[in-house]
Amino acid sequence: MPDVPPSSPPPATAAPASRPLPSPAERTPAPTRRRALAAGGATLGAAALGGPPAWADPDQNGTGGRGRISEPFTLGVASGDPLPDGVVLWTRLAPEPLAEDGRGGMPDRRVRVRWQVATDERFRHVVAAGAEFARPEEGHSVHVEVHGLRPGAEYYYRFRAGREFSPVGRTKTAPRPGDQLDRFAFAFASCQNYPSGYYTAHARMAEEDLDLVCFLGDYIYEGPAQGEIGRGHLPAAEVFSVADYRIRHAQHKTDPDLQACHAAFPWAVVFDDHEVENNWADDISEPDDEPDQDPAVFLQRRARAFQVYYEHMPLRRAQRPRGAHMQLYRRLTFGDLVDVHLLDTRQYRSDQVYDQDHADPDRTLLGAQQREWLVDGLTGPSARWNVLAQQVFFSRRDFNEGDSTNFSNDAWDGYRYERDSLRDRMAADVSNPVVITGDVHANYLCDVKADFDDPDSATVATELVGTSITSGGDGVDQGDTDRVQLAENPHIKLINRRRGYVRNEVSRGQWRSDYRVVDYVSRRGAPIRNLTTVVIEDGRPGVQQV
Repeated sequence: MPDVPPSSPPPATAAPASRPLPSPAERTPAPTRRRALAAGGATLGAAALGGPPAWADPDQNGTGGRGRISEPFTLGVASGDPLPDGVVLWTRLAPEPLAEDGRGGMPDRRVRVRWQVATDERFRHVVAAGAEFARPEEGHSVHVEVHGLRPGAEYYYRFRAGREFSPVGRTKTAPRPGDQLDRFAFAFASCQNYPSGYYTAHARMAEEDLDLVCFLGDYIYEGPAQGEIGRGHLPAAEVFSVADYRIRHAQHKTDPDLQACHAAFPWAVVFDDHEVENNWADDISEPDDEPDQDPAVFLQRRARAFQVYYEHMPLRRAQRPRGAHMQLYRRLTFGDLVDVHLLDTRQYRSDQVYDQDHADPDRTLLGAQQREWLVDGLTGPSARWNVLAQQVFFSRRDFNEGDSTNFSNDAWDGYRYERDSLRDRMAADVSNPVVITGDVHANYLCDVKADFDDPDSATVATELVGTSITSGGDGVDQGDTDRVQLAENPHIKLINRRRGYVRNEVSRGQWRSDYRVVDYVSRRGAPIRNLTTVVIEDGRPGVQQV
């Protein structure tokens, strides 16, 4: 949801209008080394790239002899969830990605897709190869769980369907748990509303030197917004069906800057609300006039949204949805340096309430099972730095000036007992807890206090809140409510509403974060700059600006 006080009405959207797939000129970004790499596999011919036995296939079209599929890799490639011995590789065959039936221009049959992993970007040294079937019931998506790779190593990968080659992607495995690691670099981002702006921040992120990208939710938006820059949502209405969710995901995936960023690094993804519907909670739909207010009807919509989300993300089989349930929370470990605890703050939460006690101990954002899993992971053997990668604002945030208070009921403030219990546990026995957050379309820096009512109480953790990729448009340095927020919440050290991402470099003694912003997204080409740089010292929670 956008970062507005809880009492504010939702922003109006423009009247819907349809829009065709961008022209080739619109889809072509400025060249960079990693973009050139991502395009290279598609432009180098089979004679240059082929040869290894893994490519041998009596069906040269990959279609069972029933017709060649031309240009199937319009949505690019991606990798994700790195382990010490492998990663997930992803693509989806879609020669007509915005076809109205949601099938991407593919025939109603399975298609064999070959894949390769190499130590070099020209695939002279192939170390793993195989084949998967892209199936119509899964949107012709492909999820390959590669094993047998070296820990902490860089690799290149690509796919082939018939004679057609995919772009080439770069990925990296994780170090072994317990291995001494001196550096880990990652970025986190969220909220990429397609009609709101161009994905310049993704283009700039693709140029960074990173081991991982964490995307914290709102990968798509489900509504009918058309924006003002000619990137209106397709279909031009709120999405409910599998076909419509597929078109919406595919439309986002056609963006060349997003494709370049996926091809440059492995990603770890979690959803927030807009991948399904604004502000949903468990089996409860947002109050509106739509027909899915019945929980049984909403769960059907949730199941469709989860299916299509999985079809478009580099996720493992363990995350494959089972109807309306999806096991999304999980943990990634990077040597002895960083544990990333990826949370799901939507699927198990109590409903948002306006007129009840937000400190009720029965209210939950995580659900009992996820909460127990998280606490066990945080308080057992863990890495030096513990990252809670999650969606909604963790620290207290009062929007009202003076003695009255006004909190967001969608954030952790609406689930105060659970938030404070988790905070107290982190204060007691968790090594260097850092909460990373998306959702609110703004950059924040927060000290997580032992008592938010006492500014002089101990700082027990740090919260880094990242702005949106595009949601909210060009942005401003500060909004109308920000002066009040800074005055009423002294633990909040910074608010800024430009667009971008947060780049983090973690070492044994220090965590360094660069808040990277662009000054506009309503047109292409904005340069990237550091808004601010902050550090967290090992064993000393709280941010220090440098």
